[in-house]
Amino acid sequence: MTSEGPEGRAPRRRGRPSGAATSTGPDARTRILAAARTEFAGRGYDKTSIRGIAKEAGVDAALVHHYFGTKDEVFAAAIEVSFEPALVVPDILAGPVESMGERLARTFIGVWEDPATRAPLLAILRSALTHEAAAKVLRGFVLRRLLERIAADLDVPDPTFRAEMAASHMIGIAILRYVLRAEPLASADPEKIIAMAAPTLQRYLTERDAP
Repeated sequence: MTSEGPEGRAPRRRGRPSGAATSTGPDARTRILAAARTEFAGRGYDKTSIRGIAKEAGVDAALVHHYFGTKDEVFAAAIEVSFEPALVVPDILAGPVESMGERLARTFIGVWEDPATRAPLLAILRSALTHEAAAKVLRGFVLRRLLERIAADLDVPDPTFRAEMAASHMIGIAILRYVLRAEPLASADPEKIIAMAAPTLQRYLTERDAP
């Protein structure tokens, strides 16, 4: 008798599934990511499962494992779909170093102000606040995929520490403005936030004499 896995199915070997699991067409991966965003937004990290994502996407759970592996990896991919560092980092690094903080602040606030990216990012941030596995994925994404890549391009000491300081500043703004809706920050003009945050981000990332 075959033993069942944690989701009630016989364990599957990692690899491309066959039959009905692959008959869904070339857009299956896109549908899985869209389903993951929906599930994480609606259920949170704890209550979201690979099976639930597969059901929402209309595919076999084996196909989710084939493309993404674990739930943590699906979660990380859902973050990247919402906000792709590869598309924004070159723009942040382009231009004078003296305005790096302003470009970073403008990019970050712009992503949160866009309704299309705000909703999944809210779900991701809320999950990270309540579940350590989700927080670990978000930390790795924000630091390694975004801020450390920016800091490492600059000729300054302690780039990792600087990246973490910048991350703490921006994530703090996101929590107060978009999650807790704390006033007056929640209703402040985005340009005012950018203008006030940019000098601090600039100092974190470029000030050579920082202790």
